[in-house]
Amino acid sequence: MAEMTWRDAIIKVLQGSNSAMSYTEITDSIIENHLRDSVGSTPARTVSATITTSINSGDTTFFKAGRGMYWLSEKVTAPQLTNYTQTENNQLQEDEPITTTGLINAFGMFWERDSVRWAATPRLLGRQKQESLTVDFCKQIGVYLLYDGFRVVYVGRAINQGLGTRLFQHTTDRLQRRWNRFSWFGLFPTIDNSDNTRASINTHYQPDFDSSVLIQTLEALLIEGLEPPQNRKRGDDFNATEFLQVKDPRVEHEGLLAQLDALREKITGN
Repeated sequence: MAEMTWRDAIIKVLQGSNSAMSYTEITDSIIENHLRDSVGSTPARTVSATITTSINSGDTTFFKAGRGMYWLSEKVTAPQLTNYTQTENNQLQEDEPITTTGLINAFGMFWERDSVRWAATPRLLGRQKQESLTVDFCKQIGVYLLYDGFRVVYVGRAINQGLGTRLFQHTTDRLQRRWNRFSWFGLFPTIDNSDNTRASINTHYQPDFDSSVLIQTLEALLIEGLEPPQNRKRGDDFNATEFLQVKDPRVEHEGLLAQLDALREKITGN
């Protein structure tokens, strides 16, 4: 028996709903009810893209009930229709970030160092949901943070060398005993093969901006903002001028008045 298409799976979920659902809720329902055997690496993105493509092609099956919220047009009542403009339903606006690629397209938070088998090109394995495909982020580019527990001790970048290689180097350099967790923020999005049986990062992705400049800037901002103790210098090419805060004179004046009032009450007893 052929596997149900994403569109049919979405319709089946919405047919059983008494109200609009978010694309993440639709995704969870498809997975929980085993409507598809293969869900890829980013099933929520697939659900959002399927509905977006359908609506933008003129298909009236789906109704956009709000940002990221959808229902079947046949189930929408007249009073509900008055809550949304025709434009909102006929053409999706730029409020569905999951269907597009942005500056940062994948990230991982507080991954454990001990969960990686370290080598020159280690496998940095992750997945979006328990049932989604596993992706190796070893060749990801971007910025990363090293932690001692939950305290940031170092900020680094991966540009010419992938994330996995850069992290491996920190298992043998001066930082080797100073970290046990890491977070990362990558530019490459994930892609699935045609039948959603394998997933990988898209290392051929070409953004509309200079990725090296972006990564350097992100690294510099994180170093400046977090002041990790193991970073020996500020980020490269961080030439912005720092300004020191000046207290608003009105705040000082109001504070002085408050002190005078408190002193007056103490003297008069009122």
